[in-house]
Amino acid sequence: MTADRPPQDPPASAGAGSPGPAAAAALSGPGPAKGGPRARVLAITSGKGGVGKTFISANLAAALARRGDRVLVLDADLGLANLDVALNLAPTATLHDVFNDRFTLDEAILPAPGGFSVLLAGSGLVEYSRLTADVRDKLTAVIDAVAPRYDWVLLDTGAGISDVVLYAVSLATEVLLVTSPEPTALTDAYATLKVLATQQQRRRIRMVINQVLRSGEGRAICAQLQLVADRYVSPTLQPSGHLSLQLLGDIPTDASVREAVKRRALVMEMLPGCDAARALVTLASRLADDPA
Repeated sequence: MTADRPPQDPPASAGAGSPGPAAAAALSGPGPAKGGPRARVLAITSGKGGVGKTFISANLAAALARRGDRVLVLDADLGLANLDVALNLAPTATLHDVFNDRFTLDEAILPAPGGFSVLLAGSGLVEYSRLTADVRDKLTAVIDAVAPRYDWVLLDTGAGISDVVLYAVSLATEVLLVTSPEPTALTDAYATLKVLATQQQRRRIRMVINQVLRSGEGRAICAQLQLVADRYVSPTLQPSGHLSLQLLGDIPTDASVREAVKRRALVMEMLPGCDAARALVTLASRLADDPA
């Protein structure tokens, strides 16, 4: 990936159509991502809500975009989406409108602060809180349609291990599990990595620990989870295998984050020199330099 790629523009509007295979073939967009025909599709997920998953999704996208990469964040929390709130956006078209053929995919993809694109979902829509065959097929088709057009597609999933969350994660080639040092968050993180290892045959899960209070805390937490996984998860894997947890970084507790969230702004944009923003830049570099 190179840093001299021109700034990302919002995709041009396409003709009418559904997000199925025919629409995927008809989409124009900016063309295949440099360096390969398909984006790296990364699911950013968590076992517990409130650990900063959407905050990391949005700011990680901005950090990757600063490197010159073309990035799309897709709000895969289909029933309780809040990426639009975090970015202070008021979309006229959402992923649900694409699902229902009210808007084309290109009409629903928006430019976001930070130099990346977003595909937002709606909130409070009960029909998308369950994994039906229709939801499954349309979500798959949308990701297949956008993947050739970006370097990264980040799936900001819901929290927990519901069927909708797990299916969204299954569509990604890579997983980034977000947690915090709180005991309840760590318990739910362990439950999530166990399910991903046993049901999706994930053998490598990257982690980021948010809201750490001191240097080295994230490393200690990841090591503790690895010990528990070695004892209780790896021996149960079929076929036999080993679950490896990789700490990509930790994000320190930083008053700048609270201020940015209150203002519905990216900390990468509002306060790029703060400790949390610098940690996010490091996170993006480690992720980009570590092949899928």
